[in-house]
This record gives sequence, C-alpha cells and structure tokens, in this order.
Amino acid sequence: MASPSQASLLLQKQLKDLCKNPVDGFSAGLVDESNLFEWSVTIIGPPDTLYDGGFFNAIMTFPPNYPNSPPTVRFTSEMWHPNVYSDGKVCISILHPPGDDPNGYELASERWMPVHTILSHGKHGSKRSLSGCENDDEVESIVLSIISMLSSPNDESPANVEAAVIYIHLYLIHLLFRSAMSVKEWRERRDEFKKKVSRCVRKSQEMM
Repeated sequence: MASPSQASLLLQKQLKDLCKNPVDGFSAGLVDESNLFEWSVTIIGPPDTLYDGGFFNAIMTFPPNYPNSPPTVRFTSEMWHPNVYSDGKVCISILHPPGDDPNGYELASERWMPVHTILSHGKHGSKRSLSGCENDDEVESIVLSIISMLSSPNDESPANVEAAVIYIHLYLIHLLFRSAMSVKEWRERRDEFKKKVSRCVRKSQEMM
C-alpha cells in the first residue's frame, strides 16, 4: 500500500513531468501550493466536436494511497455530457476502483489499475495494453480518457441520463432506425443537445 509520503513524491514527479511535457489540450497546477493531492486542471474541448473551443476547468483529487486507488475528477465549469454527473463529477471506467464492477457494466481490465497504458477510449472509458507502463503515465492516461470521452460519450451506463437519452436518439436511433424518428423530431433533439453543449462552451470561454 502506498503511504502519503510515497504518493506525494509520485504526484510531485508527475506534475513536474506534465509541465515539462504537456499533453495537448490540457494544463494542470496545484489548487494550493501546500497540497499535492488536489490539482486544478483545464481541459480544452477537442477539435471537431461539440465541445470545440471550450476551456473546461476541473478539480482532480488524489487519495492518500494513490496510485493504488484512482483520483476523482470534478468539472467546476458547467458541463453537459452523458458521463458527467450534475455536480460535475466525471464517470468513466479508468476512474473507478480496481476489481470487478458490481453492476456488471465494466470489465476489471477497463477499471483503474496502478500500472497501465491508455490506447484509446472505448465504450467503457478506456483500453489498455497488456504490458502496462510506468506510473508516470497514470495522470496522462486519465486526461486522454477524459478528452476522448468528450469526443465519444459512453451511453451504456450514463451519469446524466437526460443527456444520454438525447445522445442515443441522435447517434444511434437515427443511424440504425431512420424511420423511427421524423426528420423534424431528430433536428429538434439534435438542436437541444447542441444548444446545451454550446451554452457550456460559451460560459467556459467567458470565465477565461
């Protein structure tokens, strides 16, 4: 089990590495210089998505036994997304505790592991290589999963049910069963989703 001092040393190194080799579309710093366990992060909306142009602020909070347990990520900027709760908390596999999913939605291999490598954002939040990697990549893996989440929401176990329902109508029902929804209804649902996301993007820009 990692001790708070071990976690502090690791977080100090990871933050330093991220500042030296930043991830595109992401920046990080400490909320309080005396507390390495709480980071203030900004995620830029991915290009060619509804979130493009947004600057979304979030708090990343690490547990004392990190990296044995995952951090939590909570958007402080307004966010409308199927995988973000109303309080801003992000819900993706990589942020869920190690082990089997009690609800059966995720494989254990898709959830948090102290050593892993991000390959892509799949339907459960992330995919990892079998070989793994050094701990230094853990925060980067989380960031890449969140950025990918903005591009490809997971509608199977949504945190925001209303957003997920609209997303399903837009991207699944319309594609698979075009006759099940009139053009007018589809456009109304599309515009509703886009309007809510655009409002979040606009508000995030105003806060810069």
